[in-house]
Amino acid sequence: MQLSAEPLIYGLIFFGVLALVEGLYLLTFGKSISLNSKVTRRLEMMEKGGNREQVLDQLRKELGQHAKSQSIPLYSLLSERAQKAAIAFSPKQLILIMAALAAIAFTGLSIGTSAPLPVRILGSVIIGVGAVFFWVNKKAAKRMAMIEEQLPDAVELMVRSLRVGHPFTSAVQIVANEVEDPLATEFGIISDECAYGRDVGESLKEMAERLDMQDMRFLAVAVTIQQQSGGNLAEVLAGLAKVIRARFRLFRRVKAITAEAQWSGKFLSGFPLFCLIGILVKDPNYYDGVLDHPWFIPACFAVGAMLTANLIVMRVLTNIKV
Repeated sequence: MQLSAEPLIYGLIFFGVLALVEGLYLLTFGKSISLNSKVTRRLEMMEKGGNREQVLDQLRKELGQHAKSQSIPLYSLLSERAQKAAIAFSPKQLILIMAALAAIAFTGLSIGTSAPLPVRILGSVIIGVGAVFFWVNKKAAKRMAMIEEQLPDAVELMVRSLRVGHPFTSAVQIVANEVEDPLATEFGIISDECAYGRDVGESLKEMAERLDMQDMRFLAVAVTIQQQSGGNLAEVLAGLAKVIRARFRLFRRVKAITAEAQWSGKFLSGFPLFCLIGILVKDPNYYDGVLDHPWFIPACFAVGAMLTANLIVMRVLTNIKV
């Protein structure tokens, strides 16, 4: 029995272009863009010689460029996730990167496989576009999870700052200096905008809408109401911090409860595919007798549709709104 190495080559090329995107991103914008650096992106840009106004303009451009490009065909599927991930690449650069990765994948498939030309073209497009989509989704999920985890501590830090007599704008600046990215850069932008005369409530509201975070909307509403009607903002934010922390614990609990059902859905959808791969590895000619049957291709599409429906149904059943 002779095993084919082509499936392995397709997988290696996919992960290779994925690593290439990450490497290009870090090389272009520096290590702080990875969210793992102890120095925040905003402070790193200032240390490199940029003044406060230039850094603010650059960061606002990076954070808002994807929301303005939702009209680009197909890119609208990616723009929301790219906005939440704060991808510094512009939409045009991302599209060019997709094309370049597809070309690299096509070269790799042409060298490493003997697949027909249409299959190589389709495979290279799927690899190039899919790698960028996968990379952006991973970045967005990681960044949003970090912000959700950092927010209660940031609000409590603002409460302590207010209680010792600092104004709210100074409390925001303290958060920008003391916490780590990604929340530090977000609050640093708000601090800089307030320094140039923008209302802090409007800045918080814009950040909440850009990130699409309910807890951030609560913070923006609390600050706006306090500005209009007065009151003890420290006590309001202290209560808000408790609510946010309780919601965060509840989300984690719900996620833990539904994890088994989610992985069951993924397993039930993936198990037939693993079985198919195992059968083809053991006997590459297993389906030769039915390949010419008129119902073979429709049956393949039907099976794929049912597996996809299984994933969607399981996701809907386990997507509990809290």
